[in-house]
Amino acid sequence: MNDQKNLLIAIVASILIMVSFQYFWEKPKIEAQRAKQQETVKVQPRAPGQAGTPQAQAPAPQTTPGQAPAGPDVQLPSAPQQVPGAAPGQAVPPGGPVAPPAAAVITGPRVAIDSPSLSGSVALKGGSIDDIILKNYRVAPDPKSAPIRLLSPIGSTNAYYASHGWLQGSKAVTDANTLWKADQNRLTPESPVRLSWDNGQGLRFTRTIAVDKDFMFTITQKVENRGTQPVTLTPYAVLNRTGTPKTTGFYILHEGPLGVFQGKLEELDYSDLAEAREIKKTTLGGWIGITDKYWMAALVPDQKVRMNARFLHWQANRTDKYQADFVGAPQTIQPGGSSESTSRMFAGAKKVKLLAGYAETFNIILFDRAIDFGYLWFLTKPFFYVLDYLFHLLGNFGLAILAVTVLVKLVFYPLANKSYRSMSEMKKLQPKIMELKERYGDDKQKMNMEMMELYKREKVNPASSCLPILVQIPVFFALYKVLFISIEMRHAPFYGWIQDLSAKDPTSILNLFGLLPYGVPVWVPDFISIGIWPLLMGASMFVQMKLNPAPPDPVQAKIFMFMPIFFTFIMAPFPAGLVIYWTWNNLLSMTQQWIIMKRMGVAPGQNSPSQT
Repeated sequence: MNDQKNLLIAIVASILIMVSFQYFWEKPKIEAQRAKQQETVKVQPRAPGQAGTPQAQAPAPQTTPGQAPAGPDVQLPSAPQQVPGAAPGQAVPPGGPVAPPAAAVITGPRVAIDSPSLSGSVALKGGSIDDIILKNYRVAPDPKSAPIRLLSPIGSTNAYYASHGWLQGSKAVTDANTLWKADQNRLTPESPVRLSWDNGQGLRFTRTIAVDKDFMFTITQKVENRGTQPVTLTPYAVLNRTGTPKTTGFYILHEGPLGVFQGKLEELDYSDLAEAREIKKTTLGGWIGITDKYWMAALVPDQKVRMNARFLHWQANRTDKYQADFVGAPQTIQPGGSSESTSRMFAGAKKVKLLAGYAETFNIILFDRAIDFGYLWFLTKPFFYVLDYLFHLLGNFGLAILAVTVLVKLVFYPLANKSYRSMSEMKKLQPKIMELKERYGDDKQKMNMEMMELYKREKVNPASSCLPILVQIPVFFALYKVLFISIEMRHAPFYGWIQDLSAKDPTSILNLFGLLPYGVPVWVPDFISIGIWPLLMGASMFVQMKLNPAPPDPVQAKIFMFMPIFFTFIMAPFPAGLVIYWTWNNLLSMTQQWIIMKRMGVAPGQNSPSQT
């Protein structure tokens, strides 16, 4: 009985964990997805080689942008400056307060960005990279839905942009008002753009912007001193965002400011930065940026140069502003001489292999850690690579999930085999256990002692029947993590009605899975709107439990009987890929258990040996 109580406690604990995941993780995620699916992007048609002008701002489904100063202070001030007349706690960066957001219209002279992965433009006024659309990612699985907008320009309601430049002392020599000239009007992976500007005081600046076929920009800044006196300048880069975006709100997934400093990844919540207002870092190598669930913008300085970096928060007109920036090493340019500084900027989707490739190619420390595989990365990351390999082999992530389930079953076959043999042996003992219950029904302590003696005498270990559940739990959460964080799983279809394995089953029992001529109201909780796959999972769980020995305690037996129903409601809002995994795992387990029971002479569904 003690072992059965321990098993019951383990099951209750598992239920509590799943309920917590549903309430604190899945529910905010689904609400955020619904909000994003209502957003649209309307962009004005562009002439060949020209940057377009959106008629209405793309609401940036996964990001909301910010507005920035012309450039950070070289000394990285210990606290943001206070604006005269501002409310207590409202701070601004060096350079003064910024103007409130204007209409979301991309204006002014621009250079179009056209790569296999990106579209958008670079502003010639200020030279900011502030208009980025991800060509291959959309708000919803429907290919006609709006593309994802990552960056938006200064003046937009949701501005989010990056800018680069030079500082002289504490003053930005090139800033948001600098009007650059471009040598061409189109930036592609084959043709970098060269911007130039002369300050009229002996300094000539050039900035070459290159982009690869994915999401990495390379910015090479050069300054020539045509004057008669030496000049000391410092390169800087700014990433700025307006507004606090909606996040999942669960601690396992990080969304917000992050960076690698002195070889260590550091992550900040938006609330932590808002409280600290300013956080300064000094490091050799590393990077700094802001991440969302699937997207990220990051600044990558020269990995051989020591940088001063900071995270910054302030408010303007009750709107939160977030900034990540860095300054490089000061460079003294003699008359007739020149100096050059190269840095990179990532703006795009957090694809696992892509980030790992950038980390290796450009020697960017821990760049692949921007994908939050969590503390169990040694389990979740290999799990992803196995799934990804099987996907490329089979052509479907759903089939890959089925295949990896078979592999897990093979790996743990000896353990599961031992467990199912123990279950079969316990089934054989059911008549004797019932006799003990009738004999010592009023004496619980004596009955427990006799049962332990019976198990010992028959060499049966009741706890071993829990092993399949214990083995499943880490695999379950590893798959959940991969489905939740990996953009490769986003909008990945299976077959039939499952068009997104990372989202819940879209069918509902409330309208007979689409047979009735009405949809499910949006106010109906997801755990009530049960789809086909959760029902299949519950049915498979019910049949599997019928193969197991029934608990002698009638109360426990009733609890076990209701477990499949309870788990059906719990699993209803979970990603369809996870429900498919659980269902398929149950079918494989039942097959294995049924074969073992037949070999041991135990009839499935009975509590006594079969008579042959």
